[in-house]
Amino acid sequence: MKLKIKVTAGNTTQVVETSLGTIIQWERKYKKRAGDLAAGFAVEDLAFLAWASMKKQGGQISEFDTWVEALDDLEVVDTEESFPTDGAVTAAS
Repeated sequence: MKLKIKVTAGNTTQVVETSLGTIIQWERKYKKRAGDLAAGFAVEDLAFLAWASMKKQGGQISEFDTWVEALDDLEVVDTEESFPTDGAVTAAS
């Protein structure tokens, strides 16, 4: 699953996209599974995923707790399954 997250801090708004690597970082830190995201998640989960994605993109980002203090808003703007299917019937199904 990929998420596009709109991050607003001050007068700056940026949309970042998670990757497999950032989701694995989140799993390791919070001892959760990616499937848990489908059932809902805490704002801290969303913040960590956005922070890790921004950091991966090479941005000069402060430590997580400092970065969180500067946030005004986080919003999921799009989700994408990692292995989407069109629901077509195949010979094997």
